[in-house]
Amino acid sequence: MAAAGEDPGHPNRQRSVALLVAGTFFMENLDGTILTTAAPSIGVSLGVPSLAVGVTITAYLLTLAVLIPLSGWVTQRFGGRPVFITAIAVFTVASVLCALSQNLVELTVFRVLQGAGGAMMVPVGRLAVLRMTDKRDLVRTIALLTWPALAAPVIAPLVGGVLTTYASWHWIFLINVPLGLVAFIVALRILPNEQRARPPALDWVGLALTSIGLGVLVYLGSVLAGAGPGGSASGEAGSSVVELLALAILGIGLLAAAVWHLRRTAHPLLELAALRIETFRLAHAGGSVFRVTVNAVPFLLPLMFQDSFGYSPILAGTLVLFVFVGNIAIKPATTPLLRRFGFRTVIIAATIGAALSMVLSAFLTAQTPFALVIALMIFSGIMRSTGFTAYNTIAFADIAGPGMPAANTLASTTQQVAAGFGVAIAAVALRVGEAVVNSGAAASSAVGSAAGPASGVTSLVPLGAFQFSFLVIGLLTLLSTVEALRLTRSAGEGIRPVRLPA
Repeated sequence: MAAAGEDPGHPNRQRSVALLVAGTFFMENLDGTILTTAAPSIGVSLGVPSLAVGVTITAYLLTLAVLIPLSGWVTQRFGGRPVFITAIAVFTVASVLCALSQNLVELTVFRVLQGAGGAMMVPVGRLAVLRMTDKRDLVRTIALLTWPALAAPVIAPLVGGVLTTYASWHWIFLINVPLGLVAFIVALRILPNEQRARPPALDWVGLALTSIGLGVLVYLGSVLAGAGPGGSASGEAGSSVVELLALAILGIGLLAAAVWHLRRTAHPLLELAALRIETFRLAHAGGSVFRVTVNAVPFLLPLMFQDSFGYSPILAGTLVLFVFVGNIAIKPATTPLLRRFGFRTVIIAATIGAALSMVLSAFLTAQTPFALVIALMIFSGIMRSTGFTAYNTIAFADIAGPGMPAANTLASTTQQVAAGFGVAIAAVALRVGEAVVNSGAAASSAVGSAAGPASGVTSLVPLGAFQFSFLVIGLLTLLSTVEALRLTRSAGEGIRPVRLPA
């Protein structure tokens, strides 16, 4: 509902809606990552092993994966404004219920409810912004929507550590309440009403194949992530290779069947036609690889700082926070960079820069001066922020208005899965790294001399395993450039006004 006297398409209204949606994105993204830090405290409070708390994280991610594909149809059926406002309310109420949980079953059920709110909140909110935004303002608007995905995973370790150390785990959920109330009130005031067109009947077959396939893969990712450091699943992972392969085959098989169905049915749940568009395909081919590897970094860094360097959780979280400093520092320059050099050049440079930051992280030790660590964190933040903004913006550069809802739903689905697999890839790389380091006594001794004496602690995960992991994800990041190098130099020109020389 527009404020009196102001056109819903007015630039001030567009910016206000974009900031509102960015705030809800931040709330949802933070909640998806912060719980890991509090797992030990929650386990003690609820009388269960900290490993068991992982089921609540998995339940949340599974709910997102299963329901996000449905968001496009729900928006068409009920309208973006009521769906978005309801999603905020559901997420906020579920946060309160999570904080009031008395046992693990209650917490898991309420996390599912929270995930249901988040699954509608993220894609529906972005669609509302995209519908209001002119193509020439898309770069600036997407930059506003990008920062939550960048900030939340980076600040989550510090925020989670501070809350669990100086307050209690309940505040991890309670901090959503004021944010949710403000977002709810602001949404009621500024979100415009829209005309609704009755959608075709829901594609139940597509929903079943897509949701179950994505759910299986997200569950597989959570199992792989649980098989990472900490030893919780080390024995389990080694004896369940067949089960893991079965999950992978089942998930991929269901998604292959879903693609076959979606391409042949008259009114599919997910429209795949957008993948024929060069810019959209780039953002969700090379862009997905970039998202996977970039989301692995906030998982690896705090672990390396604590397990191999012996830093406290607060110090580790503070150092990782400088990645966010880099995110913010480059934000004013991303739009001018894209306009000056074009998407192709910026994406290639950001991808190579991000890969370089990962490789350089492999050479950090407990003796590295804090100034150099901080400089590397800021550089990493600059590269990931620039890359995210470029990928997220060019995704919708050539999508016409009528195709925006379908493209937005497909984009939200692929981005959620890619983000979820970041931790899984990091955990698998870490386990392989451990095996490589421990395969020879000489290598194990070398790692011990590099990390152990300096910190005065026994390393839970050898430094060499982290070095191996950073090198692996750095090389994977370079794969993103393959699609970018094939991109035409004029790609995205429609949203990149170029200043002609005087």
